[in-house]
Amino acid sequence: MTNPIGDIGGADFILAIGTNTTESHPVIGLQVKKAVRNGATLVVVDPRRTEVAGLAHHHLQLKSGTDIALLNGLANVIISEGLVNKEFVDTRTEGFEALKEAVAKYTPEYVAEITGISPGVIREVARGYATAKNATILYTMGLTQHICGTDNVLAVANLAMLCGHIGKPNSGVNPLRGQNNVQGACDMGALPNVLTGYQSVTLEDVRSRFAAAWGVSELPAKPGLTVGEMIEAAARGEIKGMYIMGENPVLSDPDADHVIHALEKLDFLVVQDIFMTETARLADVVLPAASFAEKDGTFTNTERRVQRVRKAIEPLGEAKPDWQIICLVATAMGYPMQYGSPAEIMEEIARLTPSYGGISYQRLESRSLVWPCPAPDHPGTPILHVGKFARGLGKFHPVEYVPPAELPDEEYPLILNTGRRHFHYHTGTMTLRTGALEEYYGREHLEINPADARSLGIADGDRVRVVSRRGQVEVTARVVDTVPPGVVFTSFHFPEVAINKLTNTARDPVARIPELKVCAVRVEKIA
Repeated sequence: MTNPIGDIGGADFILAIGTNTTESHPVIGLQVKKAVRNGATLVVVDPRRTEVAGLAHHHLQLKSGTDIALLNGLANVIISEGLVNKEFVDTRTEGFEALKEAVAKYTPEYVAEITGISPGVIREVARGYATAKNATILYTMGLTQHICGTDNVLAVANLAMLCGHIGKPNSGVNPLRGQNNVQGACDMGALPNVLTGYQSVTLEDVRSRFAAAWGVSELPAKPGLTVGEMIEAAARGEIKGMYIMGENPVLSDPDADHVIHALEKLDFLVVQDIFMTETARLADVVLPAASFAEKDGTFTNTERRVQRVRKAIEPLGEAKPDWQIICLVATAMGYPMQYGSPAEIMEEIARLTPSYGGISYQRLESRSLVWPCPAPDHPGTPILHVGKFARGLGKFHPVEYVPPAELPDEEYPLILNTGRRHFHYHTGTMTLRTGALEEYYGREHLEINPADARSLGIADGDRVRVVSRRGQVEVTARVVDTVPPGVVFTSFHFPEVAINKLTNTARDPVARIPELKVCAVRVEKIA
């Protein structure tokens, strides 16, 4: 996020695109509700009528996968009606003319044909965003999990720069992270092409500093593989061993039957987790990890805020904190890794990571800190891009609409959209073991529009089979108007409805994120 969570509550205009905020991010959802109570205009862009869409002044129920067309259409109106923040564009950006040329064809009438959103609504939303004193954009995986996910995000950035809604309070471009420490994991180099603080592995001086700190002669200069690419390499027999920590790809990755096949083909699989997950059941060795309540450390949340996590109880059974397990495994493999505590590890992070340079356990004892925090006396940086972008001038990136990789046809006439439920989390590893949340939401169902249900002879509560080109699952139908005709929706939380058996492995060419939000299916009533 470019701005703090609290800034959302002070925005005058909120564009929430591809985010079911109040259910998937309920704490942030409170800030959205606060802003609306205070008079802010809320626009929600989502094919499904979610809880947050019910709060919106405009719910743009666009066709799945048409976000770029809509965003370019908003940019077209802003430029053609002279609503651009000219001072900001002239002094802080480059590439405006190229963007102007690219979006010229995305008139509201043209965009309406692609998205299904009326030209009048497109114009009203564009004017509202451009003329607001402080406007913020929120998005999540509904925007990124497409074959054009990177371009979707670039189109969002274009919109923010056009109107100067960045680098100031109560505005910004704010991706809401899907897990409590996914921001921290990325910060620490849990990506195939960077070390900590997004320092590229291709830079020799970066590799040299890390190699010296770790006491090795050199580090690889070649970027590694993403999760999806690892699975494909395992299926081809190119990867022989795999170590999976805190991840359950058997349920969370697309084309799940293929994932199982790939993992079973490995010579050796290690899984480190707090429960015996569906993935752990395939492992040769399972290493029991401590939960958040059983260890000391830090989490870095979605607003880049580094916070201390303090051990409440001793680890149960043979479980150990992840860092201790990694140290033991490394030492057993011939590389002594002898950190004494999480605080000592944080000291190394600060030495090697400029954006974390001023963060220490001593400082975190009294307060949380937001990176960049480059020095011990630095207060942290709640708002990014104030006065200047990290690259100097912000660059407009012209992007073009491309349809999803898989569209409905005669054999598979419906679009499957997946997401989350309010009471559960990711693959249910924790939330399906509470004994309480299951009472509120214990079984999964498939949302289907009444028109589609009638044409298929399906009644509310019927058992149905959902089939794609990759697999099939059985689930109970719920006939509702929250989804439009031609679209069905369910979550990926429940192992007995392993919906990612159906989803598509087609990936964004840059970020390599799979298109989990759109795939073609058919629904059959089970006799």
